[in-house]
Amino acid sequence: MKKVNKKRRKSLKLSHGKPFSLVRSPGVLGLEIFNNLTHYKDFSKPFFTASRYFNSVEYWRSINSNPFERFISLSQLFGMNTDLLRRGLFSTFQNVGDYFRKDMTDMIHGLINTFQFNNSKDVETFQALIYRKFKTFELLTQALPQAVLDSEKEFGFHFERCNNKKIAETVRFKLYRITPTDKGVKTDPTKKPVLIIPPYVLGANILAFLPNQNKSYVHSFANKGIPTYIRIQKDIIDNEPVQLMTPEDDTNDTVVFCEKIKKIHGKQVTLNGYCQGGFFAVCNILSGKLDGLVDTLITNVAPMDGTKNKGLKGFLNNLPTVYNNLSYGTKTLPNGNKIADGEIMSWIYKLNSIENETPIVSLLKKVAMFDFKGNKDCSVNLTYAALNYWLSHEKTDLPLEITRFSYDSFSKSVEQNGELPVRLFGEHLNFKRISEKNIKWMICYGENDDLVEKSSALAPLDHIPVETTSFPKGHVAIATSWSDPDSKYALDKRFGKRKGRGPVLFHMERDEELYKKQ
Repeated sequence: MKKVNKKRRKSLKLSHGKPFSLVRSPGVLGLEIFNNLTHYKDFSKPFFTASRYFNSVEYWRSINSNPFERFISLSQLFGMNTDLLRRGLFSTFQNVGDYFRKDMTDMIHGLINTFQFNNSKDVETFQALIYRKFKTFELLTQALPQAVLDSEKEFGFHFERCNNKKIAETVRFKLYRITPTDKGVKTDPTKKPVLIIPPYVLGANILAFLPNQNKSYVHSFANKGIPTYIRIQKDIIDNEPVQLMTPEDDTNDTVVFCEKIKKIHGKQVTLNGYCQGGFFAVCNILSGKLDGLVDTLITNVAPMDGTKNKGLKGFLNNLPTVYNNLSYGTKTLPNGNKIADGEIMSWIYKLNSIENETPIVSLLKKVAMFDFKGNKDCSVNLTYAALNYWLSHEKTDLPLEITRFSYDSFSKSVEQNGELPVRLFGEHLNFKRISEKNIKWMICYGENDDLVEKSSALAPLDHIPVETTSFPKGHVAIATSWSDPDSKYALDKRFGKRKGRGPVLFHMERDEELYKKQ
């Protein structure tokens, strides 16, 4: 074994007087980035999983399918994959080129500043530039992974701490009442209650992003004294009824919980769904099973007509018909039950936005968060860490029938008469029923949401009048940035040019409106 050069163990005194160890070379640090960060794992792991599912399904198809038709389908799939590869590589090279051009500019300025012996604090010398680079890489390989793991303590509900009371449960779900995090607030049982339906794909914890930091969608209601309830799905791996759950089961369990809440408070419930949870909340109401239990509806970034989601719909349309099938993302459990692999479902969204989701592009995004001139903090923000924790650790598998129900809504559009392409209890579902039952509906959407596009969220407006509120940013901003009561678009205020109401304000004013009618 070669002896380590002792000179390399010495610390270098940089222009700002801080020591920095140069034991590790940039190449070693670069290797550590790929060893410690999960960009390539997050992208490659679902690729190999999807390949395994694909080979398994194709083995059985090869026995019964026409070889010529199969060859045509495989050729089309190869063409689609080639296009994805082209888009991914082009974006990667473009982003790498932009990064190095910026670095070269900084390096030239650093050399000039060094040779000019400029000691101003606002000037970055070449030595300071090198220090910043090493510091950024160390932060990415050490501080960031640890901060992400540490954020788990602050992120989400943590029902095991018994901060929120379990009110009821079925074989598939638990119903919790959310306790305010504001110690000066007590839940007022005379106020109108709200039941929040989380998305299946994103998981429930995103709706309690950072409760102790005032960034939690559910707590933005609870901290106003509103009786706030949330439906939590039981673990799918350990509960067979969840594995076999159907949309009808989803509806029936919602009925059970709404009956319980109405009995406690003596008032009809506001049903409040986020993303996929919003779509199911609407379908539950349209089934007629919630008549007399729900008189108000709130949906946030919910796909009401998946075919209007041009990005994802275009991706699915490019797939050869034979491969546009849930069997290629289906996991078989030891007990023989089949469920939808949540990792594959998430990966599909990555492929749809391949330009921004390749491992190197994802890495450069993180580098840009910390590697900029004048960054003296070199620490990881809790919000950023918690968001990364959610992205890395909150992928959940889905009941197959629930997935198929959502999938059908992306395959066929809502009809001109307002009828949805899906059925519940064998009955048709029509948006117009909400108006007929005088249910007040608010739709909240994200202007820059590339997961559930604006046109998809606002599809009901083609058939019935619905109040709408626009929020800046993307899909989870309502549950994160704007759940902060001090934010510009706080959920309990009016904002924007149209002075739209946030969902919390909408609920409170709806409560006052119904009280005056009594």
